[in-house]
Amino acid sequence: MPTPIFKTPNHPKRAMVLAAGIGKRMRPVTATVPKPLIEIAGRSLVDHALDRLAHAGVEQAVVNVHYLADLVETHVKKRKTPKVVVSDERGGLLETGGGITKALPLLGDAPFYVMNSDSFWIEGPRPNLDWLARAWDDEQMDAVLMLAPTVSAIGYPGPGDFIMDKDGRLARRVERTVAPFVYSGTAILSPRLFADAPEGSFSLNVLFDRAIENGRLFGVRMDGTWLHVGTPEAIREAEMSVSESAA
Repeated sequence: MPTPIFKTPNHPKRAMVLAAGIGKRMRPVTATVPKPLIEIAGRSLVDHALDRLAHAGVEQAVVNVHYLADLVETHVKKRKTPKVVVSDERGGLLETGGGITKALPLLGDAPFYVMNSDSFWIEGPRPNLDWLARAWDDEQMDAVLMLAPTVSAIGYPGPGDFIMDKDGRLARRVERTVAPFVYSGTAILSPRLFADAPEGSFSLNVLFDRAIENGRLFGVRMDGTWLHVGTPEAIREAEMSVSESAA
């Protein structure tokens, strides 16, 4: 396993949870329930994400909303820890990159966590958000991604996303090959990553690819088991995995 480049632990105090997606592949469940409010093991996906951020010491989390926005906004504003600030995308979905760019004034000047609202995993021996923070090196990195081994990810049928060298630097999967790691939807990003970002709606992958070109995109192999909760069938798989891990 590649060894992250360790500096003094520097846990971000702010975070963004991406919760604006429509959840097309989760239909018919998402016809009336937004994907972030789907429950796994008795708790909504967005609360699982926010719980992990609270445990990691995050004080303020920005949550973006678009689809069934009123339901998501009402739900997250009930939380006390972390404090939740809503980034309103009711006027138009901005995708991952555009959504974070819009929210940057709320996230401050320091590196911050970002999590997909359906980022879900069974923790291993060490808390993954702490491990991610310990790996952060502001001199070398614009982003550090939490990566799951492709072969052991539950509910993920894809070919993976990244190849990682011995220092943790990332490169994209070569076309028509299988990569050892898939992006888990959780990362630490520097506001630097968004310098000269496109306007409007765009994918975070645009900025990841630019960081790869500059040698500033890194990864950390996660502990535990990542569960890709993308379809109604995956909900049942996640429930079973959580139940088995608690047995």
